Amino acid sequence: MSLSPRAEELRASLLRFMDECVYPAEAPYEDALARQANRYEVPALLEDLKREARARGLWNLFLPESGHGAGLSNADYAPLCEIMGRSPFLAPEACNCSAPDTGNMEVLARYGSEQQKAEWLAPLLEGRIRSCFAMTEPDVASSDATNIACSMQRVDDTYVINGRKWWTTGAMDPRCAVAIVMGKTDPEAPRHRQQSMILVPMSAPGLTIVRPLRVFGYDEAPHGHAEILLENVRVPASSVILGEGRGFEIAQGRLGPGRIHHCMRLIGMAERALEATCRRALGRVAFGKSLAEQGSLRERVARCRVAIEQARLLTLHAAERMDTVGNQVARAEIAMIKVVAPQMALDVLDFAIQVHGAGGVSPDFPLASFWAGARTLRLADGPDEVHLETLAKLEFEKHGPRKTHR
Repeated sequence: MSLSPRAEELRASLLRFMDECVYPAEAPYEDALARQANRYEVPALLEDLKREARARGLWNLFLPESGHGAGLSNADYAPLCEIMGRSPFLAPEACNCSAPDTGNMEVLARYGSEQQKAEWLAPLLEGRIRSCFAMTEPDVASSDATNIACSMQRVDDTYVINGRKWWTTGAMDPRCAVAIVMGKTDPEAPRHRQQSMILVPMSAPGLTIVRPLRVFGYDEAPHGHAEILLENVRVPASSVILGEGRGFEIAQGRLGPGRIHHCMRLIGMAERALEATCRRALGRVAFGKSLAEQGSLRERVARCRVAIEQARLLTLHAAERMDTVGNQVARAEIAMIKVVAPQMALDVLDFAIQVHGAGGVSPDFPLASFWAGARTLRLADGPDEVHLETLAKLEFEKHGPRKTHR
């Protein structure tokens, strides 16, 4: 699949930026975090990277709307996203292309009012603030989003919000200024018209960060994840995005591109892990020969290459389908990549950890933290089981009673 000339130019520039700026900054960035009394403060080094990326034109690459972003299609952006995924904790944010800001900016760009765009989208596009997305709840099975119980009651010209959210990614970041909260505005409405999305400032009275949450022991600072309590939080009625009862509609528009982004970043992580594996195997000797000469290891390396290429091609196919027929028609392809890419990355990373031995589970290499992040993506944006159910349903529909069999 060929890239447009504009995307090829950006790809070459991004590769130079990674080599010249991002990779050299990884160790100093981790050292700065370790020295800070508060790990959720943002090291100045990150802002330096953001300024450099912007100066090179590597900014808001994810947004297809040329008025706000680079004007790239999903197919053109996907390879760039893969490159940024090679350094998932630095490169995406350096280019203002990190989740959940990407999804939130897409929501505001497509569904937000002019007032909402001026107040929240503009500073997000500038990288002056960050945001979070509060959907998952601890007291219900959030894989079925109709279970969401956070109450949003209309009182005159305001909404009063009460609920508890968790795994709200980005909420620990001191720059996080706004949350998009999904909750229930009308329990009596049809099942998929009960929920709405509302913009809630993080400074709103009644909004409390209960605790930071760790992923397999990793705090993922300074971005982090949080449990949030909303107690009688009041926001103007104008804070509703698109209109009451439109939450599911917005979620579908938000999650399709986000799943592509996650999958391409995972492929970038897997590529970097396989490269590290090969270098390690070539440089280590056991039982009289290098690890790279061991037959079982060589077979695993080959299988990793096959798995990465399969996942990449499937993801690029999904991106092309999204561009040509739209997210709704491409929902089968999107569901497939969301199942395939995280499992592929986990398999490659697990093998990389094994080849690195004790070093693989240590913080001396990024493999363990990569694995922890990849494992969450079998849950985030819908667990595997939900995507597999979607695929099965679509497959059976092809062979229903009205179909003619030949």
